[in-house]
This record gives sequence, structure tokens and C-alpha cells, in this order.
Amino acid sequence: MKGFLLLFCALAIAAPLSASAQPSFDCANAASEAEKSVCAEPALARLDQRLAERYEATISVIDGLDAGKEDALNTLRATQRGWIKGRDDCWKADDIQACVTASYLTREADLVAHWMLETPVSIVSYSCQDNPANEVTAYFFDTELPSLRLEYGDSIKTGYLVPSASGAKYATGFGGLFWTKGDTAQFASQEGDEMSCRRAR
Repeated sequence: MKGFLLLFCALAIAAPLSASAQPSFDCANAASEAEKSVCAEPALARLDQRLAERYEATISVIDGLDAGKEDALNTLRATQRGWIKGRDDCWKADDIQACVTASYLTREADLVAHWMLETPVSIVSYSCQDNPANEVTAYFFDTELPSLRLEYGDSIKTGYLVPSASGAKYATGFGGLFWTKGDTAQFASQEGDEMSCRRAR
């Protein structure tokens, strides 16, 4: 995982930067080591700006909901607070900048995939355990850290690309995964709950 974090850190640094890249918060009030890193590194400032835009776009989507708006906003704010705490815990990492970079990219992936902030590059349905009623629909997004949204029954899960020896493997939280190889996939909504799936025709 350390090598993977360093890879995405390098990708973020290599991306074109604005000469006036500034984070979304006042650096005079930066308290955590993560915030200080964001203020010191233009690449991280760019990621912070972009995530702030994604967050505002999510609020706009929620504002347009017909029902459940208040609950959705409360959940968004709670998960954002949790994300900030996790980002700030990067002071424990061997490479703070790589950890902070990964934190921003995974949070962006989650917001984009969950709230459909971009048009998916592809949508694929899979039938699992040889049962057409056991269908999983995957929406793939071309975020900087590639991401996906999974719809399974009444559940929605989001994930982001992680290293794999073959195919495309996405981590979806709580030990879950979605691993595609050609027309087949392995899907686990949580650790130990794995199903074999095949692309629906």
C-alpha cells in the first residue's frame, strides 16, 4: 500500500498546477500537520481546492432531492468530519504528503461515485451466483483515482482502484471488493461475503 500511495502522490505532483494554487481554507489557521502540508505544497493545495468544489457540488445535488434532504446533508457533514479526522491522522504516516494525497483522492472518488458528480465512462450489469435476480450494476468513473459505484438490491457502495496482479480491483470499504477480469467479477459487500459474477448479456 505504501508504494501505491507514493504512486498517486507522484501523479498529483506531476499534474499541471495553477501559479496561484491555494487551499480552500486560511493557511494562517492551519493546525494539523496535514493542513500545513497542504499549505506548503501546491499539488496538495490543488487537490484541496478540487475537493472543496466536489463537496459544494454534492450539496447542490442534495438540495435538489425531493425527499431525505436533511438526512443526506447530515450524513454528508458527518462523513466529511470523519474524513478530516482521518486526513489529519496522516501525521502518523512515514510519508505525510503521500498519505494526505491518498486521503484527498479517495474522498473525491467516494463523492463522485456516490453522488454521480460526473457521467460514468461505462455502466455494466453482472449476474452473481448464476442467479439473474442477484444482479450488481457497476458504474465506472474516470476520476484521478479511478472509482466505481455499485448498486446491489437497495444498497449503494462506492470504491476506488487498488493494485492487483490482474484485472481491475476496487476496494469498497469494510473489507469489501469488486474485482473485474474480462467478463467475470468477484464481489464482496463485506469481508468474507464473496460472490462470483458474470457480465449480463
